[in-house]
Amino acid sequence: MFGIRRREFITLLGGAAAWPVVALAQQADRVRRIGWLDLFPEDDLGAQARNIAFRQSMEKLGWIVGRNLVIDYRWGVFDVARARAAAAELLNLAPDVIMSGGTPGALALQQATRTVPIVFAIVSEPVTQGIVASLAHPGGNLTGFSYMEPSIGAKWLELLKEIAPQVARVALMFNPDSSPYSQLYYKSIEAAAPKFNVQTITAQVRGSGEIEQAITMLGREQDGGLILSPDSFIYTNRKLIIDLAARHRLPAVFGIPSTAADGGLIFYCVDIVDSYRQATVYVDRILKGARPADLPVQQPTKFSLTINVKTAKALGITVPPTLLARADEVIE
Repeated sequence: MFGIRRREFITLLGGAAAWPVVALAQQADRVRRIGWLDLFPEDDLGAQARNIAFRQSMEKLGWIVGRNLVIDYRWGVFDVARARAAAAELLNLAPDVIMSGGTPGALALQQATRTVPIVFAIVSEPVTQGIVASLAHPGGNLTGFSYMEPSIGAKWLELLKEIAPQVARVALMFNPDSSPYSQLYYKSIEAAAPKFNVQTITAQVRGSGEIEQAITMLGREQDGGLILSPDSFIYTNRKLIIDLAARHRLPAVFGIPSTAADGGLIFYCVDIVDSYRQATVYVDRILKGARPADLPVQQPTKFSLTINVKTAKALGITVPPTLLARADEVIE
């Protein structure tokens, strides 16, 4: 989960004072300011893990919070309205660079400034969404690390069929307002459907009532299955979705962090903590004078798979040993 375990997270906190200090002299001229815009609330374990990993990696590059670096945080920015307000607040603080997590933040910042450098993460299809001109040549003041390619939709479907072979009708659930890019995942799922002998549909939801209605209808079928898009709205309503999936005995694959720990069956997506570690290289280069336009957008290379065996047992599912062996984390 999140590419970091709870024990490792505590170790990081406890050992923060001992992190190495490297190359301080070259940044000693003045204090630099980073704005931090995050999809998730501050008390989210994954958000804390990303923050710790980011600060640790920045320290290795010689940037020390409280010495030559200030980070201004804005948390829980999971929709465009919040993102616009948070972007305005951060820009008023005159940051040298802004680290932005999620599509709403990247879009809001793109509209708010053409000059302040932005490094983004957890953004799907930045070219298709118009955030950058191309991956190789971003062309403006934004660059960063894309979240997931549309082809991951086929991988979610493969995992669902591997853990629940009886599934024959699969719905991809997402909010079209907060994640219009989810249609791209659906195209990948739809294209792979004949290989796995399943029918596919979309479950587009904008409120808790629509979530309940969609899952209830799917649960009436003996062979239903669910895929949850990496969508800020889905994240906000994840506990409701997990509870409803359990009630209607629906196997579900989530592309959203923390879901397996919350009781979801399978979580599979990019290792977000690793993306934030890598992002420090771009932030460092920008603080030293590089332009975002000259830094190509990086695509994900590391993914994380978590399986909740307890949930599987409750659904009457026996997880194949081969699948367990591939998991990065197994929740008993």
